[in-house]
Amino acid sequence: MTSEGTGSGLHARLLAALGPAITSGVHPPGTVLRADELAERYEVSRTVVREAVRVLESMRLVEVRRRVGVTVLPVTEWNVYDPQVITWRLAGTDRPRQLRSLTVLRSAVEPVAARLAAERGDAGDGARITEHALGMVATSRGQQLENYLVHDIGFHHAVLRASGNEMFARLGDVVAAVLTGRTEHEVMFSDPRQEAVSLHVRVAEAIREGDGPRAEATMRTITEDALRELDVLAP
Repeated sequence: MTSEGTGSGLHARLLAALGPAITSGVHPPGTVLRADELAERYEVSRTVVREAVRVLESMRLVEVRRRVGVTVLPVTEWNVYDPQVITWRLAGTDRPRQLRSLTVLRSAVEPVAARLAAERGDAGDGARITEHALGMVATSRGQQLENYLVHDIGFHHAVLRASGNEMFARLGDVVAAVLTGRTEHEVMFSDPRQEAVSLHVRVAEAIREGDGPRAEATMRTITEDALRELDVLAP
């Protein structure tokens, strides 16, 4: 392995340790992390520490203060839309609250995105959305959750992009992180509910037919159902 590859691996390992430690509260806001202590504790070079800190700083999890060190910032400063931050938070003890917060965000955005997709999307958009909806149907039985997830993410990505709103489209990675977290942490049924799968097909149909109100109403039912599922699976 090259030295570059080794450095990259150490950098990733350090991030995988520090990120979750910060988001889970092991290092609460105001904690000062010193580079030399981190290097010694994790047996990495100060260069690797600096690389990892730069990433954490870009996420607004920490702030580098001269003559002080690396200071952990409060959650109000974090880039909570960063998919990696979402992944770390979903892996922690605060998972139920994080899932609920993100699902409420989806409830506010995705129904409107579906309506816009119906009104503004082209035939190619409709075809992509339909392809993923049918993929969800095909993988919804037999505990094929990983394959189902691919199409579930693809469906929601495609709807957000088809809205024609660049702000909505940028939330695609956020939705992907939520859907992935639900699957990886088993916050869903062993097989998706067939009613939920059918609703995705109905959204695709409404978008293809240019029926904005029906697309919005059906997507709203999907997101409201997702909130109700959390009451059962992650209270």
